[in-house]
Amino acid sequence: MAVKSDIEIARAANKKPIQEIGAKLGIPEKDLLPYGHDKAKVSQDFIESVQGNKNGKLILVTAINPTPAGEGKTTTTVGLGDGLNAIGKKATICIREASLGPCFGMKGGAAGGGYAQVVPMEEMNLHFTGDFHAITSAHNLLSAMIDNHIYWGNELDIDTRRVVWRRVMDMNDRALRQITASLGGVANGFPREAGFDITVASEVMAILCLSNDLDDLEKRLGDIIVAYRRDRSPVYCRDIKADGAMTVLLKDAMQPNIVQTLENNPAFVHGGPFANIAHGCNSVVATKTALKISDYVVTEAGFGADLGAEKFLNIKCRKAGLTPEAVVIVATVRAMKMNGGVAKADLNAENVDAVKKGCANLGRHIENIKQFGVPAVVAINHFIADTDAEVEAVREYVKTQGAEAILCKHWANGSKGTIDLANKVVEIIEGGQAQYAPLYPDEMSLFDKIDTIAKRIYRADEVMADKKIREQLKQWEEAGYGNLPVCMAKTQYSFSTDPNLRGAPTGHSLPIREVRLSAGAGFVVVICGEIMTMPGLPRVPSAEAIRLDDKGDIQGLF
Repeated sequence: MAVKSDIEIARAANKKPIQEIGAKLGIPEKDLLPYGHDKAKVSQDFIESVQGNKNGKLILVTAINPTPAGEGKTTTTVGLGDGLNAIGKKATICIREASLGPCFGMKGGAAGGGYAQVVPMEEMNLHFTGDFHAITSAHNLLSAMIDNHIYWGNELDIDTRRVVWRRVMDMNDRALRQITASLGGVANGFPREAGFDITVASEVMAILCLSNDLDDLEKRLGDIIVAYRRDRSPVYCRDIKADGAMTVLLKDAMQPNIVQTLENNPAFVHGGPFANIAHGCNSVVATKTALKISDYVVTEAGFGADLGAEKFLNIKCRKAGLTPEAVVIVATVRAMKMNGGVAKADLNAENVDAVKKGCANLGRHIENIKQFGVPAVVAINHFIADTDAEVEAVREYVKTQGAEAILCKHWANGSKGTIDLANKVVEIIEGGQAQYAPLYPDEMSLFDKIDTIAKRIYRADEVMADKKIREQLKQWEEAGYGNLPVCMAKTQYSFSTDPNLRGAPTGHSLPIREVRLSAGAGFVVVICGEIMTMPGLPRVPSAEAIRLDDKGDIQGLF
């Protein structure tokens, strides 16, 4: 029997009207702003009305470093949420929205897979409710107003060589990484170097995901540093008078989106910063709202635990006052084999020795999570070719790390495949083991924060940063930004900055290429190695296979 594709499974879903899904969480129909029949935004009035409620329990789903074999972090997040509901718990999942860049590039969508999906899958992976377009528009409105201010006399005395606000678009386009703007004569302004990042790397995206409400959003937008004067004093977004109009563009985007899983359980899908170039978590407003109306909230952080989980625990939880109770680390037998040196073409053949060798990557992540004082459990996301001996090898290894690994078959069986994991997570939480604390204090110097992550999470021997970068960090400290956390931009494929260095490498260095101050979001971005804030498309982009068939249905989206 042919295995159905994710899109075929999603298309056959028995979806309920979104009002019924909202009712499960006590959201009145009047507080759901529908986008069609199966998705809606939750009103700010409702969010404010539940602030006095007690918080539910927060569970983070993270993973080992991604490999071409696939890990299934979102799939496991959805499966665990369904599993918790299946054992009688009132659970909600909170995930990020999908960027068009990877959908048409290499990675694919962000709605889960198999029988552990969020629907409507097609809309979620395309334009959804327009949040990313609103963020792109707000960001680029500011860009336009900066250049317009300079054109009309430059009253703020902006040094045009020191405009630090780039433009964004929600697509991978390497040709736009570095551009020259305003060419073509006097009428087009003053030529200067500029560039594009992908929308998910925008500080506006980070601000929307970290803001508590519209007032907080507008203040943070105003705090964005857009340029510097010749005397090196900063020029803020509020100096350009763009913060009010940007807030208007983001008014609807600030409201969380609610959809459903294939098993008709509620899912908040809101915000979408990448974890390799941004902070990698869904919005604070969605997570906090879910905690006020659910007993358990399952959320995810992007890529491996060295990126997404580190930022969730050091940035999001610190800034939002969140306390996670348990962490689920997703691993696959296939990924262990790849980390153990097996080529992708040979993954279906049993190789217990390679599994054991590759487990070092998983062990490193377990150790790292424990440093934050949060108990971890490993979810082995099952693939059809996995053998009992290989699964047992992972289980035995995880025992030596003081944790437990549980086999999960949610891709094939939905919630029935995650009952054991759901029960284990509840057991951990009810045991009250969590003593969450960030890895470093606010008052630590910016360079020491970078050094702490490099040595304690990546296991690097040293941080390589030239004098210019170190002086820039000191200047920001003197300007009052020293208490901010740091947001590392680094390859997702390795603990190091070399994407080909798999496993659990030691003895490597962390080279810093650039630092950027995100004063509105409230962190310093540290760009390491060759990572790009505007990705490129692969040699054969996914877009080549995406089309409409004779019935008008989308084909090739995954």
